[in-house]
Amino acid sequence: MLRRAALLLAVSVVALSGAMSGAAQAQSAASEARVMQLLKTTPLIDGHNDLPWALRQQYGNDVHAVDLTTNLSASTRLHTDIARLRAGGVGGQFWSVYVPASLTPLEAVEETFEQIDTAKRIIGAYPETFGLATTADQVEAVFKSGRIASLIGMEGGYSIDDSLALLREFYGAGARYMTLTHSKTTTWADSATDAPKWGGLSPFGEAVVKEMNRLGMMVDLSHVSEETMLDAMRVSDAPVIFSHSSARAVTDHPRNVPDRVLRMMPDDGGIVMINLAPGFVSERVRAWNGARAGEEARLKTLNPGDPGAVERGLKTWEAAHPTPQATLADVVAHIQHVRTVAGVDHIGLGADFDGIGSLPEGMGGVDAYPRILAALMDAGWTEADIRKIAGENLLRVMRAVEAVAASKANERPSLARPATPAQG
Repeated sequence: MLRRAALLLAVSVVALSGAMSGAAQAQSAASEARVMQLLKTTPLIDGHNDLPWALRQQYGNDVHAVDLTTNLSASTRLHTDIARLRAGGVGGQFWSVYVPASLTPLEAVEETFEQIDTAKRIIGAYPETFGLATTADQVEAVFKSGRIASLIGMEGGYSIDDSLALLREFYGAGARYMTLTHSKTTTWADSATDAPKWGGLSPFGEAVVKEMNRLGMMVDLSHVSEETMLDAMRVSDAPVIFSHSSARAVTDHPRNVPDRVLRMMPDDGGIVMINLAPGFVSERVRAWNGARAGEEARLKTLNPGDPGAVERGLKTWEAAHPTPQATLADVVAHIQHVRTVAGVDHIGLGADFDGIGSLPEGMGGVDAYPRILAALMDAGWTEADIRKIAGENLLRVMRAVEAVAASKANERPSLARPATPAQG
């Protein structure tokens, strides 16, 4: 009798669990439907997508090498296509014109202009879907026309080759933000993932920020050191952005934004756009990546000049230490933390699709946004909150940056140059 009662109780628990799971799924589906309705009138604007770089790497910058009108999830490694952009409710997209920090300055200048050309050729190849936008008003106009507003963001201050004249030319070509560094410290700004040289910004770095203010180009602090964040926020007359970053208190990666900076966001007026890179949103993945890097370094020390032995050793290590998966819950935890510390007016989305090798579980591409926003709605976010994180916050920041530029319309372009070493 006791065994039969225990069996019946177990069956009841499983049935109840299944019913609760079914109810949760139904609620999530209803929330996603509500999100998609909201996104018909509020543009969801993602802060960072590396499709131009993916096309350069995989297809020689030929924007016609793949048909972006179809869902490419099964046939390519791309995270982005028009079918999934529409399914994701995307109404505005910053296309990143990234080039590697390992390039020489002149190579970086040339390739960044080539990437701007690629972004514009993507837009031109699908005029019924995309429209170039350089202001907040243009974003809204393109969105109201039924198309996806397409903006351009530079990723890495090395692309200006220490020339404010080149900065102005990039602005003239359509770039509306510049990430001050990427993975390496530049000649005027410290990176989050390289040895510091300036303790933040050099004097010329401060001149770069001021000229960006004069132009109306947003100052992007993703990838920079905490000291650079603080210097840029001190120097800038306009709000700053983090185009694709997450919260350091949740995942202890130097690429993420510390609470000290998050607490400054209400006074600054800026925005932190949450990234989906697993190593930035999952502490488990970050720790695993660190352990793997340590094992790789150990194997290289033990096997100098024998990359095959290193590769075999890493495969053995990985078999014993399976890669953990980032999840939707991890992403939501970062969004909730930024809201708690900085406030709902200072959050956005900047996934880094096509710029990262893996994604959180169940988020294979740009169609993931409704699931993220539905999870927030299920957690108690109001429709007004969802509109803010989707696009209203970023549009407010863009207008504030434009207003600062308008106030500086009578200022002359800066002729500042980096200081040269004193001659002996």
